[in-house]
Amino acid sequence: MKILGMDTSTLMTTVAITEDKKLLGEYSLSVDMSHSEMLVPMIKNVLDSLKIKIEDIDLYAISIGPGSFTGLRIALATAKGFALAQKKPVIGVSTLEVLAYNVCSKSYIVPMLDARKDRVFSGIYKWEENKLVVIKPDDALEIEEYCKYLNKNYDKLYVNGNGSITYKAIIEKILGEKVTFTPYNLNYIRASSICEIAYDRFKEGLIDDVDNLKPVYLRESQAERQFSKGE
Repeated sequence: MKILGMDTSTLMTTVAITEDKKLLGEYSLSVDMSHSEMLVPMIKNVLDSLKIKIEDIDLYAISIGPGSFTGLRIALATAKGFALAQKKPVIGVSTLEVLAYNVCSKSYIVPMLDARKDRVFSGIYKWEENKLVVIKPDDALEIEEYCKYLNKNYDKLYVNGNGSITYKAIIEKILGEKVTFTPYNLNYIRASSICEIAYDRFKEGLIDDVDNLKPVYLRESQAERQFSKGE
C-alpha cells in the first residue's frame, strides 16, 4: 500500500510517500513561501523522483490540527481533492500525535505547539505495547498553569515541538529535572510519521469520511474572535 502524507500545520511544509511502513521518500522545507505555493510542487517532486504516478497512491494521510488556521486548510483541501479525484481513502491524524510519534521513550511524551500569547496546544501520550496511547486529550492551555499541572501529576516527561522551544525557560523553571527536551530535529512534524499512523489506522478500518473531515483548531480564529466581539 502506497501512502502519501502531508502537513502544513506549522511553518514547515512536509510531504512523504511510504509503502506500508517503508519510507520511499520525504521532502520537508521551511522557507519564506506560502504553503499554497510549495505543497503541490513538492508532492510532484517526490512523485517524479520515485517514478510514481498519483494514480499509484492508495491512501492519503493528513494532519488535521491543531496548528495554523490557514495552513491546516491548505493541506486538508489538497488531500481531499486528490482523494476525491482518485476515489481513494483519506485519514486525518492529530498534529500533536504526529509530534509525539517522533519520540521513542518510556516516559510520558508531551508535544507542544506554540499557540501564542503564553499558550500551547498540547496533549499527553505514552507508548504502551508498541502503540502510542492518548493519556490526556489535545487542548489549548496556558503554559505556566499547564506546567504546574504536569509538575503535580507526573514524575518524568519528554517534551518536544516548537512550543517547547518558545517556552523552554518557563518549562525548565517549573518542571526542573522532571523534564527532558528532545534533540532539535525531533521538534518538527514529519510526514513519514503521518503515513505510519495512517497505515495502522487503515489496518484497523478507521478511515475518515472525506466529505466530513475537518481541521481541529481547539480555539477560534482571530477573525472569529473579532466577529464575536462585533469588531
